Amino acid sequence: MSLSSSRRKKLQQPDGYVGILAADIHFPENGSLKGKRQYLRSLKAGLARKLGASVAEVGYHDLWQRTRIILSLCGTSFRETERALDLALRFLEQRDYQMSAVYREIVKVEASGGMIEMNDVNDNASSSQGRG
Repeated sequence: MSLSSSRRKKLQQPDGYVGILAADIHFPENGSLKGKRQYLRSLKAGLARKLGASVAEVGYHDLWQRTRIILSLCGTSFRETERALDLALRFLEQRDYQMSAVYREIVKVEASGGMIEMNDVNDNASSSQGRG
């Protein structure tokens, strides 16, 4: 029994995409680790609420005016994932701190024969300097 061409296309499409955004953030007005934690709690909650993003602080844990975060989010299409990363970046840029060293990447996730395969789908992952 042969599959129709549209059915074959559906079977060959990726299972999903994972968007990754990393950024260094500077809080020039902050004066303590407690203040930094408040900024981060607010940032994490906003990104989770608006976009369903998972956010982790991955660097500069002991500095009270600086942090490095990585966020991830999932989408069913490349375009949807790219738009969500754009919204996340805009969300971060609209806050009262300075961002630099922004990196973003989108990874295609496919399951075939019980194995999950992840492939970078970026022509060139954008690494840019943000505000400040």
